[in-house]
Amino acid sequence: MLVASKIVKAGGTRNCTLSYEDRFLRRKVLTSDDGTQFLVDLAHTTSLEEGDGFALEDGSVISVRAALEPLLEITATNLLPLVWHIGNRHCPAQIEQGRVLVQPDHVIHDLMKKLGAKVREVKEPFTPEGGAYGHGRTHSHAH
Repeated sequence: MLVASKIVKAGGTRNCTLSYEDRFLRRKVLTSDDGTQFLVDLAHTTSLEEGDGFALEDGSVISVRAALEPLLEITATNLLPLVWHIGNRHCPAQIEQGRVLVQPDHVIHDLMKKLGAKVREVKEPFTPEGGAYGHGRTHSHAH
């Protein structure tokens, strides 16, 4: 089995489609979209983004693709207070012009509706904002 111990920015000709949760890994056997199995064995747990690539020991690269996932799309005339409430609950959020995407959560769904937002279910890639103290995911207040 081929091993990937390094992440590169250059894409390859093969892809591996992964959810947001699956794009956070250190060591795991993955299967590319064309059926190639390979072992990811990184020095540290890493948050991968679409366009990153697994550099395999044979010199080839398998590109990371963000999978389509069920999400909640939140829209409103004024998103700013809604984004504050989402952040206050430490929910990963993909913040875009005119909308916010979050993972399905009935509490957030109900709160957003109560605050006057439009909420609809969508299926899209999920790439939330990284933490304030560095790129990628944050897991605690110990910065």
